[in-house]
Amino acid sequence: MKKTKILLVDDEDLIRASLAIDLDESGYEVVAAAGGMEALLEFRAGNFDLVITDLLMEEMDGLALLSELRAEAPEIGVIILTAFGDLPTAIEAIRLGADDYLLKPYKFEELQTRVNICLQKRALKKRIKVYENFLPICAVCRKIRDDEGREPGSGPWLHMEEFLAQKAGLRPSHTYCPHCFAAASRDIG
Repeated sequence: MKKTKILLVDDEDLIRASLAIDLDESGYEVVAAAGGMEALLEFRAGNFDLVITDLLMEEMDGLALLSELRAEAPEIGVIILTAFGDLPTAIEAIRLGADDYLLKPYKFEELQTRVNICLQKRALKKRIKVYENFLPICAVCRKIRDDEGREPGSGPWLHMEEFLAQKAGLRPSHTYCPHCFAAASRDIG
Protein backbone atom coordinates (compact mmCIF):
# COMPACT_ATOMS: atom_id res chain seq x y z
CA MET A 1 0.00 0.00 0.00
CA LYS A 2 1.28 3.46 -0.95
CA LYS A 3 2.28 5.71 1.95
CA THR A 4 0.64 9.10 2.22
CA LYS A 5 3.19 11.66 1.05
CA ILE A 6 3.38 14.96 2.96
CA LEU A 7 5.34 18.06 2.03
CA LEU A 8 6.35 19.81 5.26
CA VAL A 9 7.37 23.48 5.00
CA ASP A 10 8.88 25.44 7.89
CA ASP A 11 11.85 27.80 8.02
CA GLU A 12 12.71 26.84 11.61
CA ASP A 13 15.09 23.87 11.50
CA LEU A 14 14.14 22.46 14.92
CA ILE A 15 10.38 22.55 14.29
CA ARG A 16 10.75 21.14 10.77
CA ALA A 17 13.01 18.30 11.93
CA SER A 18 10.93 17.31 14.96
CA LEU A 19 7.63 17.42 13.08
CA ALA A 20 9.16 15.41 10.23
CA ILE A 21 10.21 12.73 12.73
CA ASP A 22 6.73 12.63 14.30
CA LEU A 23 5.02 12.35 10.92
CA ASP A 24 7.49 9.71 9.72
CA GLU A 25 6.95 7.65 12.88
CA SER A 26 3.19 7.89 12.25
CA GLY A 27 3.66 6.16 8.89
CA TYR A 28 3.75 9.09 6.48
CA GLU A 29 6.37 9.67 3.82
CA VAL A 30 7.71 13.17 4.55
CA VAL A 31 9.66 15.57 2.37
CA ALA A 32 10.78 18.71 4.21
CA ALA A 33 11.43 22.16 2.75
CA ALA A 34 12.96 25.16 4.52
CA GLY A 35 10.86 27.78 2.73
CA GLY A 36 8.18 28.51 0.16
CA MET A 37 10.39 28.59 -2.94
CA GLU A 38 12.07 25.30 -2.01
CA ALA A 39 8.61 23.85 -1.29
CA LEU A 40 7.38 24.78 -4.77
CA LEU A 41 10.36 23.01 -6.36
CA GLU A 42 9.74 19.90 -4.23
CA PHE A 43 6.01 20.04 -4.96
CA ARG A 44 6.58 20.18 -8.71
CA ALA A 45 9.00 17.26 -8.53
CA GLY A 46 6.85 15.03 -6.31
CA ASN A 47 3.36 13.66 -6.08
CA PHE A 48 2.07 14.86 -2.71
CA ASP A 49 -1.15 14.12 -0.88
CA LEU A 50 -0.89 16.98 1.60
CA VAL A 51 1.14 20.11 2.36
CA ILE A 52 1.69 21.34 5.91
CA THR A 53 3.19 24.81 5.91
CA ASP A 54 4.23 27.46 8.39
CA LEU A 55 2.56 30.82 7.89
CA LEU A 56 5.42 33.29 8.50
CA MET A 57 8.55 32.55 6.47
CA GLU A 58 11.16 34.59 4.64
CA GLU A 59 10.96 35.06 0.84
CA MET A 60 7.49 33.47 0.50
CA ASP A 61 4.99 33.17 3.34
CA GLY A 62 2.47 30.38 3.79
CA LEU A 63 -0.40 32.33 2.19
CA ALA A 64 1.64 33.04 -0.96
CA LEU A 65 2.65 29.37 -1.07
CA LEU A 66 -0.99 28.35 -0.64
CA SER A 67 -2.01 30.56 -3.58
CA GLU A 68 0.70 29.04 -5.79
CA LEU A 69 -0.27 25.49 -4.78
CA ARG A 70 -3.97 26.14 -5.48
CA ALA A 71 -3.10 27.54 -8.92
CA GLU A 72 -1.10 24.43 -9.80
CA ALA A 73 -3.09 21.71 -8.01
CA PRO A 74 -6.51 22.82 -6.73
CA GLU A 75 -7.17 19.42 -5.16
CA ILE A 76 -4.10 19.33 -2.90
CA GLY A 77 -4.77 19.40 0.84
CA VAL A 78 -3.09 22.26 2.73
CA ILE A 79 -2.80 22.83 6.47
CA ILE A 80 -1.36 26.14 7.75
CA LEU A 81 0.58 26.16 11.05
CA THR A 82 1.49 29.36 12.84
CA ALA A 83 2.62 30.75 16.15
CA PHE A 84 1.35 34.21 15.19
CA GLY A 85 -2.24 33.62 14.18
CA ASP A 86 -5.04 36.10 14.25
CA LEU A 87 -8.61 35.98 12.97
CA PRO A 88 -8.07 38.03 9.77
CA THR A 89 -5.14 35.81 8.76
CA ALA A 90 -7.12 32.65 9.47
CA ILE A 91 -10.02 33.96 7.40
CA GLU A 92 -7.67 34.83 4.54
CA ALA A 93 -6.09 31.34 4.68
CA ILE A 94 -9.50 29.67 4.47
CA ARG A 95 -10.60 32.06 1.70
CA LEU A 96 -7.50 31.09 -0.30
CA GLY A 97 -8.39 27.42 0.12
CA ALA A 98 -6.53 26.16 3.19
CA ASP A 99 -8.16 23.01 4.52
CA ASP A 100 -7.19 23.81 8.09
CA TYR A 101 -5.39 26.35 10.23
CA LEU A 102 -3.64 25.34 13.46
CA LEU A 103 -1.90 27.46 16.08
CA LYS A 104 1.53 26.58 17.50
CA PRO A 105 2.22 25.15 19.98
CA TYR A 106 -0.07 22.26 19.21
CA LYS A 107 -0.41 18.70 20.39
CA PHE A 108 0.74 16.23 17.78
CA GLU A 109 -2.43 14.19 18.30
CA GLU A 110 -4.47 17.25 17.27
CA LEU A 111 -2.38 17.75 14.14
CA GLN A 112 -2.68 14.06 13.31
CA THR A 113 -6.47 14.25 13.63
CA ARG A 114 -6.56 17.26 11.32
CA VAL A 115 -4.25 15.53 8.84
CA ASN A 116 -6.61 12.54 8.75
CA ILE A 117 -9.66 14.78 8.22
CA CYS A 118 -7.87 16.65 5.45
CA LEU A 119 -6.88 13.41 3.71
CA GLN A 120 -10.46 12.08 3.99
CA LYS A 121 -11.74 15.33 2.46
CA ARG A 122 -9.27 14.98 -0.38
CA ALA A 123 -10.35 11.39 -1.04
CA LEU A 124 -14.01 12.48 -1.17
CA LYS A 125 -13.16 15.31 -3.57
CA LYS A 126 -11.40 12.82 -5.87
CA ARG A 127 -14.40 10.49 -5.76
CA ILE A 128 -16.80 13.33 -6.56
CA LYS A 129 -14.63 14.40 -9.48
CA VAL A 130 -14.80 10.88 -10.90
CA TYR A 131 -18.60 10.87 -10.62
CA GLU A 132 -18.87 14.35 -12.15
CA ASN A 133 -17.01 13.09 -15.19
CA PHE A 134 -18.92 9.82 -15.37
CA LEU A 135 -20.71 9.34 -18.66
CA PRO A 136 -23.93 7.30 -18.77
CA ILE A 137 -23.37 4.56 -21.36
CA CYS A 138 -26.06 2.13 -22.48
CA ALA A 139 -25.09 -1.43 -21.56
CA VAL A 140 -26.65 -2.81 -24.77
CA CYS A 141 -26.08 -0.39 -27.66
CA ARG A 142 -23.14 1.49 -26.03
CA LYS A 143 -24.61 4.94 -26.82
CA ILE A 144 -23.61 7.81 -24.53
CA ARG A 145 -26.16 10.18 -22.99
CA ASP A 146 -25.09 13.81 -23.36
CA ASP A 147 -26.51 15.67 -20.33
CA GLU A 148 -24.24 18.70 -20.70
CA GLY A 149 -26.26 21.89 -20.21
CA ARG A 150 -29.41 19.90 -19.49
CA GLU A 151 -31.28 18.45 -16.56
CA PRO A 152 -29.43 15.21 -15.57
CA GLY A 153 -30.96 12.26 -17.38
CA SER A 154 -32.66 14.33 -20.13
CA GLY A 155 -29.90 14.52 -22.76
CA PRO A 156 -29.93 12.80 -26.14
CA TRP A 157 -28.32 9.40 -26.63
CA LEU A 158 -25.46 9.60 -29.12
CA HIS A 159 -23.30 7.00 -30.80
CA MET A 160 -19.75 7.13 -29.48
CA GLU A 161 -18.51 8.54 -32.79
CA GLU A 162 -21.08 11.39 -32.66
CA PHE A 163 -20.23 12.13 -29.03
CA LEU A 164 -16.48 12.29 -29.70
CA ALA A 165 -16.99 14.44 -32.78
CA GLN A 166 -19.24 16.93 -30.93
CA LYS A 167 -17.31 17.11 -27.66
CA ALA A 168 -13.71 16.73 -28.73
CA GLY A 169 -13.70 17.27 -32.47
CA LEU A 170 -12.30 13.76 -32.91
CA ARG A 171 -13.04 11.33 -35.68
CA PRO A 172 -12.20 7.83 -34.46
CA SER A 173 -10.60 5.35 -36.79
CA HIS A 174 -12.22 1.94 -36.96
CA THR A 175 -10.43 -1.30 -36.27
CA TYR A 176 -10.93 -4.59 -34.45
CA CYS A 177 -9.70 -5.70 -31.07
CA PRO A 178 -8.17 -9.22 -31.26
CA HIS A 179 -11.27 -10.82 -29.70
CA CYS A 180 -13.73 -9.21 -32.15
CA PHE A 181 -11.43 -9.93 -35.11
CA ALA A 182 -11.31 -13.61 -34.17
CA ALA A 183 -15.10 -13.71 -33.83
CA ALA A 184 -15.61 -11.89 -37.16
CA SER A 185 -13.14 -14.26 -38.86
CA ARG A 186 -15.09 -17.29 -37.56
CA ASP A 187 -18.37 -15.78 -38.83
CA ILE A 188 -16.92 -15.11 -42.30
CA GLY A 189 -15.15 -18.46 -42.63
